[in-house]
Amino acid sequence: MPELPEVEHVKRGIQPFIEGETIERVVFSDKVAEGKAAGRETIIKGITLDDFKQYSEGYTIERVARLSKYITFNIRKADEERILVSHLGMAGGFFIVSQLEDISVPNYRKHWHVIFELSNGMKLIYSDIRRFGEIRNISDYATFPSLLEIAPDPFDDEAYPHYLESFNQKFYQNKPVKQFILDHRVVAGCGNIYACEALFESGIDPARLVKDLTQEEKDRLFQHVRNVLEKGIKYGGTSISDYRHADGAAGTMQLHLNVYKQKVCHNCGSPIETKIVAGRNSHYCPACQR
Repeated sequence: MPELPEVEHVKRGIQPFIEGETIERVVFSDKVAEGKAAGRETIIKGITLDDFKQYSEGYTIERVARLSKYITFNIRKADEERILVSHLGMAGGFFIVSQLEDISVPNYRKHWHVIFELSNGMKLIYSDIRRFGEIRNISDYATFPSLLEIAPDPFDDEAYPHYLESFNQKFYQNKPVKQFILDHRVVAGCGNIYACEALFESGIDPARLVKDLTQEEKDRLFQHVRNVLEKGIKYGGTSISDYRHADGAAGTMQLHLNVYKQKVCHNCGSPIETKIVAGRNSHYCPACQR
């Protein structure tokens, strides 16, 4: 699943080409139309396809942003403001091209689901190999309440105090620390790959309970969460399976991982082990992480 660094790169890839442009036409794939007709929420969620087109076509994209693992598009038509909200799911991606055939990755070219035809002649195309992603068209964030629960962005000043305050909540006391930092109400945008890496860098076992961490460990862990997310952005995200940039290029963060899907610890040479923590496969070094 694309995490914060991957979503940030997708956002940066499409932003210069679509901000200020008007959505002239929206086209849905047969899979989306068939799913909706059968009563399934296929890609387009919380709204009918006709209403999605009505509240998208003729609207100008004023701003593109990232909210945790979501990409948001503020759009306007005269005095009417709407927000497109997209989550990439397991294998979704946005591509900015002149024609569908210009998407360089065959699987993404084949599995397109929504095409936004823009006033500059470009096409913003949402493709999703597994169809676990989504795009919503909402009037405001209050209509999609889970967005209001997201913690401040890890790079914002408010993020660290918010993170520390979360340690005081009774709900989290007996949770594994891995589960804690995966919760978007605690840390926004940190998924399984980067949580494994941050815990390794911090020397903390992913199964340690939140209540057992010292203040120094809490401080160290947050700093390493930010560090690994910054590193992920620097290297263009992790392309282990399906993730691609908006131009079809792959990220290279997978070449810089210490524990996630690694065999040997880069620090001590011990075998990397895996265990299930809070339902997620956790990669860690039993010698370096306590």
